[in-house]
Amino acid sequence: MTESPVVSTEQRTRRPDWLRVKLPIGENFKKVRSLVDEHKLHTICQSGNCPNMGECWGEGTATFMILGNVCTRSCTFCAVATGRPNEYDTDEPRRVAEAIKLMQVKHAVITSVNRDELKDKGAEIWYQTVRAVKEMSPQTTIETLIPDTKGNWEALYRMISAGQEVVSHNMETVERLYRNVRPQAKYSRSLEQTRRTKEFGKRTKTGIMLGLGETQEEVFKAMDDLADNGLDILTLGQYLQPTKMHHEVIEFIHPDTFAMYREEGLKRGIKYVESGPLVRSSYHAERHVHV
Repeated sequence: MTESPVVSTEQRTRRPDWLRVKLPIGENFKKVRSLVDEHKLHTICQSGNCPNMGECWGEGTATFMILGNVCTRSCTFCAVATGRPNEYDTDEPRRVAEAIKLMQVKHAVITSVNRDELKDKGAEIWYQTVRAVKEMSPQTTIETLIPDTKGNWEALYRMISAGQEVVSHNMETVERLYRNVRPQAKYSRSLEQTRRTKEFGKRTKTGIMLGLGETQEEVFKAMDDLADNGLDILTLGQYLQPTKMHHEVIEFIHPDTFAMYREEGLKRGIKYVESGPLVRSSYHAERHVHV
């Protein structure tokens, strides 16, 4: 297969034109920000420096992050603070549900930090949050972007049994790069979590970042592994370095390559592939409910 064009590593400090994003503006953006602040909510939009925040918030949608904003993991790509969390708010499910109702969200995405210090990995807060949203906004569909439960399958089943339509767990990168990119995670364990989620009867989803040093063959291998473990939806996007302390961008992937990856994923039996430089796991998430 002929490889699509890429940008050389010498140019990686300068973002190419296709990675330009609009500044967040507009009344809807201000309204969402006001609601998030008023209800003292965390969003991965802010904590993760998402390039699509202006577009999504401008449309009145947001991805809520529960269980605090301090993560017990130290992944080298992530802008979320790492450390020892002290926040465990049993009232959080109600506040998230009220905000979603006030925003009149048709499709809500909920994610969380890793809470490895908790015996249930935060599963009960997860369950109560989804239930509260469903009770206050019965017509709202929900995607939960859940963390790695470190093989605690009882916690996994509690997290995904509350009635959400889509369950996502991000692989983030290819197997070879796990030790450096996701040092406290295991590639095989995340695959198993996807398989168990599918066997539980849920629509499954994952996301992979490109530009961390992976090869095309490694991306194809990840696609094959995910298809074999029951994946329904795959998102592929360009990794962007949050700070100089994080993993460097090895390569800016050309849009043509993203288009090629989309076709390759579909060929492998994955039902829906969202692939592009600015794609993030919750981007256009409302489209993934009925695939």
